[in-house]
Amino acid sequence: MRDTMVKINDRYEFPLQLDLDRENGKYLSPEADRSVRNLYTLHSVLVHSGGVHGGHYYAYIRPTLSDQWFKFDDERVTKEDIKRALEEQYGGEEELPQTNPGFNNSPFKFTKYSNAYMLVYIRESDKEKIICNVDEKDIAEHLRIRLKKEQEEKEQKRKEKAEAHLYTIIKVARSEDLLEQIGKDVYFDLVDHDKVRSFRIQKQITFNLFKEEVAKEFGIPVQLQRFWLWAKRQNHTYRPNRPLTPQEEAQSVGQLREVSNKANNAELKLFLEAEIGQDLRPVPPPEKTKDDILLFFKLYDPSKEELRYVGRLFVKGSGKPLEILTKLNEIAGFAPDQEIELYEEIKFEPNVMCEHIDKRLTFRSSQLEDGDIVCYQKPPPMGSDEQCRYPDVPSFLEYMHNRQVVRFRSLEKSKEDEFCLELSKLHTYDDVAERVAHHLGLDDPSKIRLTSHNCYSQQPKPQPIKFRGVDHLSDMLVHYNQTSDILYYEVLDIPLPELQGLKTLKVAFHHATKDEVVIHTIRLPKQSTVGDVINDLKAKVELSHPSAELRLLEVFYHKIYKIFPHNEKIENINDQYWTLRAEEVPEEEKNLAPHDRLIHVYHFMKDTTQNQVQVQNFGEPFFLVIHEGETLTEVKMRIQKKLQVPDEEFSKWKFAFLSLGRPEYLQDSDIVSSRFQRRDVYGAWEQYLGLEHSDNAPKRSYAANQNRHTFEKPVKIYN
Repeated sequence: MRDTMVKINDRYEFPLQLDLDRENGKYLSPEADRSVRNLYTLHSVLVHSGGVHGGHYYAYIRPTLSDQWFKFDDERVTKEDIKRALEEQYGGEEELPQTNPGFNNSPFKFTKYSNAYMLVYIRESDKEKIICNVDEKDIAEHLRIRLKKEQEEKEQKRKEKAEAHLYTIIKVARSEDLLEQIGKDVYFDLVDHDKVRSFRIQKQITFNLFKEEVAKEFGIPVQLQRFWLWAKRQNHTYRPNRPLTPQEEAQSVGQLREVSNKANNAELKLFLEAEIGQDLRPVPPPEKTKDDILLFFKLYDPSKEELRYVGRLFVKGSGKPLEILTKLNEIAGFAPDQEIELYEEIKFEPNVMCEHIDKRLTFRSSQLEDGDIVCYQKPPPMGSDEQCRYPDVPSFLEYMHNRQVVRFRSLEKSKEDEFCLELSKLHTYDDVAERVAHHLGLDDPSKIRLTSHNCYSQQPKPQPIKFRGVDHLSDMLVHYNQTSDILYYEVLDIPLPELQGLKTLKVAFHHATKDEVVIHTIRLPKQSTVGDVINDLKAKVELSHPSAELRLLEVFYHKIYKIFPHNEKIENINDQYWTLRAEEVPEEEKNLAPHDRLIHVYHFMKDTTQNQVQVQNFGEPFFLVIHEGETLTEVKMRIQKKLQVPDEEFSKWKFAFLSLGRPEYLQDSDIVSSRFQRRDVYGAWEQYLGLEHSDNAPKRSYAANQNRHTFEKPVKIYN
């Protein structure tokens, strides 16, 4: 009836015992064993609650076939009585208990959406074999191992959770972590604390005891370890701030954590300063006075666009960078007298701040303090052939901060990534178009048209980005308050600025005699008229005769809403939501007699969902001339001929006059024109001749689903 899946909730009873030997075993298959008694007992009932498009399953089971039933609903298991497991799962309708039993009002009934879906019966003669105890040895070994492991993990997690308040997590960052991460995982600051070694330590243990565990883990004797606390600075950077004092190291781990962070989380973050001597053995860390400043150094190579960590040094606040240049050259592997430029990495949120350091000023005058980062490099080559994209540290850090890998998809295949480009959020519209054109091997970037991504629908936005319509890549990737990394592209046949001066319309041309629809893309200057569209179409389509006239219609959900006047400007015509249809004007419409009427004819069927009859239109609407005094029989003959419907099919069709969406069925002898007395009635008052029949068209769409044809016409698309 509906050409769709439905769930049937009708009442269907099932017994507690099922005798399949009855009536000479007519319900048994030919090969069934008839030497045994085929009496079955209900073991379980699987219930589905809900409809076709969604719902929930649960089961009533009596595991030992005793009178006690259990309901298994996800992780909840409850005891239930037999009525709940059987009768309440038969389906059908349920009566609501009456609120006023004394009054003679009929009870309110409603369909039950929970009912039995599958039944499991067990043959009485086999029940001892089936319902027996399950020993551990009955479970496959790989499952036993897995279940045991899962149980242990669950227990471990439960224990950890219960004891979490007794422990502190200590994350220890070392030079090795900085070396490993800087230039790969991190470019700003020093380390990602989630990727360093973490220890779970009982809060009451003293810090000195914890140092012994560190000695075991890293092979650095307790007396050679020096720990620094990290601190979050006002500019949102995170740096080692000061070494722990001997008094602090004597405290418990729990007390120390409270000293270290005001935001009361359960972690203590530390930097382990450990010196390695010439023989690769640990040596004591240098004495630190008030004048000593711990600095961290990163080295930048402009030709390789590479930043890496090279080490840390103590410098005197009263000293000058000039005094450590030889040392810096040595750890970089440069010649001792190599000229180098020094920069301080200050912050990176919301913007990068990285300033040149004057080598002649003291470190204190340059406001350098413990935990600061100095980046250095050889001076960029002047006037050489090889041009570096990012010649100095500030430009490289700026690039890293704004770097954005964008996934590009062809608008035609909007679900799959085609290629990725590494761009900068600060790239202009032209920069992005040029990079895409270059990747595609296209000479003219203005032929690239880009479309942004809608983060909510996960689809391209309906409107493409206008030529230079946004300033930067960052504007292309923003959708409300979300940022995406997807852009869609098209390669146009003409430059985008030129195309924007044109209006593009998709027009479906219905051939007068052939049963086919051809979709043409018409592109004309915006100030053109409908007449220009028709002239353009005439050159592209096959007409039934050279002097045929064309008209342009607006069709929306299988109704004709408008015939466009030839002088209407095309700029405001929207073909996105409804179909523009072009067709030849039939000869009979050109020579209307004074009392002839041009009426709308639509296909419809009645939809009885939600207990009310609604008219649903489908297929292709059309115009028809009706003559004065013409009966429905005569009109039907012309419609059948026009639509070429076989007699057998056509005999099932009903014909109705529709106004306000209500059908009044017509008899063959009715005079059709007498119904259509009012002229030009649109909107809710519209009148049309309705053809009621089933929609036999396969449900396939072109342009939009509303353009389904009654009789499937082949569709060709010409762009």
